[in-house]
Amino acid sequence: MSEPIIQVENLERDFGDVKAVRGVSFEIEKGRVVGFIGANGAGKTTTMRMMVTLDVPTSGRIRIAGHDVRENPAAVRQLVGWMPDAYGTYDNMTVLEYLDFYGRAYGFNDEERLRRVRDVMEFTDLAVIADRPMDKLSKGMGQRLCLGRTLIHDPAVLVLDEPAAGLDPKARIEFKNLIRLLASQGKTIFISSHILSELGEMCDHLVFIDAGRIVHHGSTESLVQRDGLTSLIEIRVTGDPEPLYQWIALNSELEIADRMKNGARVRMKDTEPEALSKLLRTLISEQIAVCGFFKVERRLEEAFVDMLRTSPPPLPGQEKLP
Repeated sequence: MSEPIIQVENLERDFGDVKAVRGVSFEIEKGRVVGFIGANGAGKTTTMRMMVTLDVPTSGRIRIAGHDVRENPAAVRQLVGWMPDAYGTYDNMTVLEYLDFYGRAYGFNDEERLRRVRDVMEFTDLAVIADRPMDKLSKGMGQRLCLGRTLIHDPAVLVLDEPAAGLDPKARIEFKNLIRLLASQGKTIFISSHILSELGEMCDHLVFIDAGRIVHHGSTESLVQRDGLTSLIEIRVTGDPEPLYQWIALNSELEIADRMKNGARVRMKDTEPEALSKLLRTLISEQIAVCGFFKVERRLEEAFVDMLRTSPPPLPGQEKLP
């Protein structure tokens, strides 16, 4: 079995008394698309910055294709493409000039640089706006340009920090298609996002971080079906759902996970058939106008919230960054 292309071992990063990253370890096989998920301040960006040599671990080790990020950062930078959550724009610089600048920064000669810029613009569909000032681009086109910059040296590993943030639905779909194309080319992609449903569709595995520590590493299915987490029951009613809400509030075994205009999704620990049958009979006997009652597959967002509810509290000094 080949060595994982990304290896993170007991990674820690302190900022004074704040433990931003604490004992983080995970491995990623070559060609995988892995989602990195966590709330704001959980340690995602700090971890990713250390992976791409923009920050130095307090302790622990990161290896990219066998190269230690601290001992051999130059080799890592040739292997990794970094797309931050925001990038700077420059006055009086066109899309073509911006990509050409980064091609020069990587040291490519004229012929090789022009070929790479042309290929990247074709892949990201930027050729039609090659002469447009880069500070006049829409959010979606700006993200395409930032991705193009990330790809200019044809890296084996892509580290993308919130690449779909702020995009409209059409731009998100287009960006997701680009990620799928890159994955089909064998790129290893490590991508953070708050749009969990999209990560579930794109990614082979998910890594969840909370208060600087890893709380889950596995497939979407393993999280959604994780033992010990509550299941959801969708209850639909006719008319005003307020009586349902009030009845649930009085039942210690139930908790509203999501209010809907015609009912609610409810957390329930015991979802065996007998328990569900008893709940339905009780609802009807209480004159709740039930017109729909069924068990639903936990959504990724709900599984994430449930997982955090069952995770141990952070250790002293592991408080989240603001």
